[in-house]
Amino acid sequence: MKTIWYNGRIYTLENEGETVEAVVTDEDQIIETGFLSGLQQKYNIERSIDLNGAMMIPGLVDSHMHLIGFGETFLKLNVSGMTSKREILNAIAEKVKTSSSGDWIIGEGWDENLWYDKTPLCKRDLDEAAPQNPVVMKRVCRHVIAVNTLALDAANINKQVQAPVGGVIEREKNGDLSGIFKDEAQNLIFSKMPSITDDYVEKALRLGIENCWKFGLTGVHTEDLSYYETYDRAMTAFLRVLGDRSLPFKAHLLVHHKVVDEWKKDGHRYMSTIGNIEFGAMKIFVDGSLGGRTALLSRPYADDLTTQGMAIHTLSELKELVTKARKYKMPIATHVIGDLAFEYVLDLIEVLPPPNGMRDRLIHAQILRQDLIERAKKLPVEIDIQPGFMASDFPWVMDRVGENNMAFNYAWKTLLESGLHCSGGSDAPIESANPLLGIHAAVTREKPNDSDHNMYMPEQRLSMFETISLYTKGSAFACGHEYNRGMIKSGFAADFTIFNQDLFTVNKDDILKTSVEMTVVDGKIVYQSKKAKALFK
Repeated sequence: MKTIWYNGRIYTLENEGETVEAVVTDEDQIIETGFLSGLQQKYNIERSIDLNGAMMIPGLVDSHMHLIGFGETFLKLNVSGMTSKREILNAIAEKVKTSSSGDWIIGEGWDENLWYDKTPLCKRDLDEAAPQNPVVMKRVCRHVIAVNTLALDAANINKQVQAPVGGVIEREKNGDLSGIFKDEAQNLIFSKMPSITDDYVEKALRLGIENCWKFGLTGVHTEDLSYYETYDRAMTAFLRVLGDRSLPFKAHLLVHHKVVDEWKKDGHRYMSTIGNIEFGAMKIFVDGSLGGRTALLSRPYADDLTTQGMAIHTLSELKELVTKARKYKMPIATHVIGDLAFEYVLDLIEVLPPPNGMRDRLIHAQILRQDLIERAKKLPVEIDIQPGFMASDFPWVMDRVGENNMAFNYAWKTLLESGLHCSGGSDAPIESANPLLGIHAAVTREKPNDSDHNMYMPEQRLSMFETISLYTKGSAFACGHEYNRGMIKSGFAADFTIFNQDLFTVNKDDILKTSVEMTVVDGKIVYQSKKAKALFK
């Protein structure tokens, strides 16, 4: 069905400031852009969408998130944004009131950096809040959990337990367990938690997609296949929800190294598709998080000189994983927050480059050095950044790594000016999936709703064109679709995000007051605001 979209600020993003009067689409493709009268005369238009002055851009795509995990936030105890430990403990106590004795209480989102008392949750806190229920509380970064005594008992863990390779188990001064487990050590608890059902995973996936639409997201790059007890459980959910193209949403699915052999045995390959599922690079975690001081740095943490963070794998193990990816003719997508982790990956890419025509992805890349940027720009790589991390991590991150070491950290302007390709994401559910929060952070380098307008490293601010390009052209480039996604152009996908006001002209204080009026995937309207339902005919 030929549709014409007109009477709005339609930005093609092909060039900065470029707009067109109208766009003609046919099913899932853009046919032509240009002047309204000429297009109306040229084509037999079957449907007309009057944008009523709204802003239309190529569909926003989150280049790094965990889609099922994002959907789970609507099913679990979510303590994200709570500003005190007491508020969180009260929320757990309220959950206890509606739970039976012995039921597991699972929550996520706590962040001690938001509290006046910055001591993390611990076993004693959770024992007080839930004396008759095992409790597992995931930190916002998902690299740290806090558990209570009943959870330890259920997992048969006592004070003699030793941390696995790539994990940390924290202890009190007397040697007792504090209840804090980091990175690979979390699996000691996760492996003993109650089983989840196929229906639960599928429901979480559907909720994730529905709420992405509300944020104007037409697709995501996501990594979910290793977190739900078995590879089959998550894969089955994706196949049920997106495997037949009946649900308009594009999922570029990274494949965790723990399940890549099963995935390969199933007959999949890099960039093969099933319905609206496309398979991407092999995902490898190289280090942990800044919040848990497990991101791997080349120098000790400024606020804890006893540690430089932690490598998830030995160098020989990491080389074996990259070698396996190359054997399977796959690029790699590596979680690298610390500069030493980034360096380890560059070392391997230089000797084990991806197959011709492919590019490796370095995810997060928050702590860098100039020499690493110089090396990276000579390699077939792309950087997945999460602008929203700036708003969450400053100012505490300056104390953590040292103010004198910040010149190339969260340095997005530097990365773009060096010629590196970057894409924009959220890492939801670590952060909100709302791309407007990332856009605001990148353009202003301020925290949301900060009346004092404190700017963090203002020299790294991006223009609105650079920022929106991260979530459109950048995300398309990251998954090899720069030739047919990310711009409003003939032959490109009919994926659009439509806002109620023009982000290129709005005052920066009003960026977060912008609302999504419509989300369009493959020419189909998948979300409309109440106002849009009345206006857009």
